[in-house]
Amino acid sequence: MALLGPAYGVTQQPVRTAGKDVWLLVDLSRSMNATDVIPSRLQKAKAELSQLINRFQADRIGLLVFAADAFVQCPLTYDQSALRLFISTLQTNLVPVGSTDLVPPLELVLTRLEATNRPAGSAARATAVVVISDGEDFGENIEPTLRLLARSGVRLFTVGVGTLEGARIPRLSGGGYVRDNKGREAVTRLMPATLRRLAQQSGGQYFELTDQRNEFPLLVNALNRLEGQAEQVRTVAVADNRYRFPLLLALVLLSLDIVFTVRVIRP
Repeated sequence: MALLGPAYGVTQQPVRTAGKDVWLLVDLSRSMNATDVIPSRLQKAKAELSQLINRFQADRIGLLVFAADAFVQCPLTYDQSALRLFISTLQTNLVPVGSTDLVPPLELVLTRLEATNRPAGSAARATAVVVISDGEDFGENIEPTLRLLARSGVRLFTVGVGTLEGARIPRLSGGGYVRDNKGREAVTRLMPATLRRLAQQSGGQYFELTDQRNEFPLLVNALNRLEGQAEQVRTVAVADNRYRFPLLLALVLLSLDIVFTVRVIRP
């Protein structure tokens, strides 16, 4: 009976986790609707992100979206179901129309890092930032932000979505394609140089996502190699194992068997 492990009721037990924080920064500019990656750049990235978060059970993951400005779509959380829901609802119309600027999302990550409360004297929690974009950056003066990220110990990984040949940008309503200031159909292309520079200057890596080249598994491996800090204690409810009672009864019976000798008289 003791070996069966009978359980009754639940008890609260502290569990010390060795995890890290992963911020996912997803570009929601209109160029992410381009179809040079099937079914579109954004839809392909969403499918891969849903698979990625399943690989990090003990880590907190947060979601930022950006175009010209940046917004927190989901704060750091262990709730993977909620995170998958947020990822499934990502659309380019969630942010104001504007040219892509990589500075606001990186500054927002820095703001979140500064606002994180941790016990005095404890080490900073390991943090990784993953930028998913086509690399078309129309912002300026990103160097100061990169220096601050490097000083904070954040590892920046970038994922370029798209092709060098590029594609036109379909409109979400009304049909047709987005046009530039001269009235011509705008063509968006992957700009890997910007994303490579971001990764190199922060000690991270650059990966690509296309129909022919999917390097998301390499990104997962790189994030797994980033060691987390064993600093967070979580309380979980576990079944209260009552094996002690049948084990105690078994010991009592064994003791009685040793102390008292039963003589068997055979006729």
